[in-house]
Amino acid sequence: MAKKSLIVVESPTKVKTIAKFLGPDYVIKASAGHVKDLPGKELGVDVEKDFAPKYITIRGKGKILAEIKKAAVSAEKIYLAPDPDREGEAICWHLAQELSKEKAKICRLFFNEITKTAVVEALKHPTHINDDLVNAQQARRILDRLVGYKLSPLLWRKVQRGLSAGRVQSVAVRLVCEREEEILAFRPEEYWSVTALLEGNKPPLFEAKLFKIKEKKADLSNEEQTQNVLNQLDGANYRVLDIRTKPQQRKPVPPFITSKLQQEAARKLGFSAKKTMLVAQQLYEGIDLGEGQVGLITYMRTDSTRLAKEAQDEAREFIGKTYGREYVPEKPNFYASKKGAQDAHEAIRPSSVYRTPDALKSILSKDHFRLYELIWQRMVASQMPPAVLDVTQVDIEAGSCLFRANGSVLRFPGFMALYIEGLDDEKENEENKKLPPLAPGELLKLHKLTPAQHFTQAPPRYTEATLVKALEEKGIGRPSTYANIMATIQARKYVDQEKKRFHPTPLGMMVNKLLVANFPQVLDIAFTAQMEEELDKIEEGQVNWVSTLREFYQPFISTLEKAESTIDVRREVKETDLVCEKCRAKMVIRWGRRGQFLACSNYPECKNSMNFTTDEQGKVTAQKAKVTDHKCPKCGNPLIEKTGRFGTFLACSSYPDCKHIQSIPTGVPCPQPGCAGTIVEKKSKKGKVFYGCDQYPKCSFALWDKPLPKPCPQCGATYLLERNKRGKGLHLACVRENCGFEEIL
Repeated sequence: MAKKSLIVVESPTKVKTIAKFLGPDYVIKASAGHVKDLPGKELGVDVEKDFAPKYITIRGKGKILAEIKKAAVSAEKIYLAPDPDREGEAICWHLAQELSKEKAKICRLFFNEITKTAVVEALKHPTHINDDLVNAQQARRILDRLVGYKLSPLLWRKVQRGLSAGRVQSVAVRLVCEREEEILAFRPEEYWSVTALLEGNKPPLFEAKLFKIKEKKADLSNEEQTQNVLNQLDGANYRVLDIRTKPQQRKPVPPFITSKLQQEAARKLGFSAKKTMLVAQQLYEGIDLGEGQVGLITYMRTDSTRLAKEAQDEAREFIGKTYGREYVPEKPNFYASKKGAQDAHEAIRPSSVYRTPDALKSILSKDHFRLYELIWQRMVASQMPPAVLDVTQVDIEAGSCLFRANGSVLRFPGFMALYIEGLDDEKENEENKKLPPLAPGELLKLHKLTPAQHFTQAPPRYTEATLVKALEEKGIGRPSTYANIMATIQARKYVDQEKKRFHPTPLGMMVNKLLVANFPQVLDIAFTAQMEEELDKIEEGQVNWVSTLREFYQPFISTLEKAESTIDVRREVKETDLVCEKCRAKMVIRWGRRGQFLACSNYPECKNSMNFTTDEQGKVTAQKAKVTDHKCPKCGNPLIEKTGRFGTFLACSSYPDCKHIQSIPTGVPCPQPGCAGTIVEKKSKKGKVFYGCDQYPKCSFALWDKPLPKPCPQCGATYLLERNKRGKGLHLACVRENCGFEEIL
């Protein structure tokens, strides 16, 4: 019997898709992501020996590696085909180490889309593992480990347990904190506008704004000045002084790169960066369209705007058939990628433009359809001609004042027939207003003159879209890291989102202040961007990865040693206007092991303390204990929610008369046969949350995932699990493994 070849991909989802393309001559296995990593319980890097990493098999991956090794022994060829990026290259490298006995049979396989054509073509051109890409990934992983493993314990000791710091994430938090400081320091300034509603010889009515007063730009700062202008305009004639019309082209935007996809999905679909990448990953790996799994888009981690010639030709053919020949440019549209972009991949595009969103709408889920439509429209529009507009500016004379009106007429829609890019902060577009036909010297009828008071606005807080944009513009992070940055800074409670805009928590402000003051280089935006460039140079083979780490490490350790002896945030005290209800002394804000709290300034004579909240204006309000619907099993009084050393718990409201405490119940009965207990939230000695039976030690049932008292809609299981796993994000899953029900949150 002829030997089969082995293909190892990164995601289990790809296995069926590729197997369908290639048939029985190939065995397809999945690594399910990385198989090796640095250990979790130690630094795992020998800084004295050129930063040699100590890799261990990731928990749960031993069985997967064993299956791959077994298949490799009898394989004719071994094709390593994880995703085509640094992380994928590192996976290949670790797999190759594990398969060292079969080294002669190993080669690297690249494909940018999961289609039969792409996979078959890749098999014709196998290559080798790129050591430069591996070194770039390894340098980033070690760099992040050094920062996180050295800084995090310092934060534990000096601020509170459970905190952590990250090389790139901490810079993102800094941007959010600095924007908040700008907002708090901002002082609004008053200004006024005057708008005239006018009518010409032909409809429609239109608006013109006061532009000049006696040849000087109108600059009205108060009501008195504005009223003086209105008095001057009383009885004035409004006459068209000048009309200027010029054609204007609006060019289409390039097809998506990762960061632009995240920004546009946030603007138009309300997706988080994490959700965008999760849905895009599923579109890339394949969706069942009835005839099996089909990869609908190309690889979604890219910073190149390049399109393959075949894709351009197909798009131009489709545009001509659908919109007409006038919508096909004479030559294909090409777009320059940003400086330093890795051009190994194409832009994000549909694997075939003939798979139109409308044709797939009944097959795709709502999220899959909306993101696919966005990617499809952007790519097709990128190959269409510019829109042509007539932009008109009309100057209107009224006494000693000049009013100006702007408008435009769309002469040829071009790409705008299909797609218009969203805006981060929607503003009224004066040019898009429709003006009536007007002629120089024409007298206009005034219908209304409207004065309006305005105030200058503080810079807006970041949304996910604008924060990704800021990180990209400043060279912080790379396309593959943005979604993780957004998720991490929120999971660490350094920032919160309100109305989809980021604001720092008090903890985030404190940690940022501490890190910026004591680790200026690590938190420096320019330095972080420079490190990203260094990693790119390692990938290109221009820089040695060990030298890069060495140049960073020595100054970092010196700064760390200095900070150890100078930082003590617990000495920091902030006065408030609140009065202690026990001794009438002033209450102050202090830092403890669990964060900030209100304490009596008369401590230690008075030990009164409580939690607090702060509003937008910085006003501090004492937070009373949260009363729950649960009753104390000992005395019947309500239980209140409290926060202690090991997290949140319930305590009797009649304390100290009754000292009953208990864990927070989930509402899910213990599933162990014969047990009458309830699953409650618990914390391990190391501070990790888990869920276990309240009848412990009689019953030892426990879960890491949070159980929710919701029945599975697919199989009827009595509860679901809330999970947050790499590649899937936050989602609900059935407790029964053979059910397979999942729902993205």
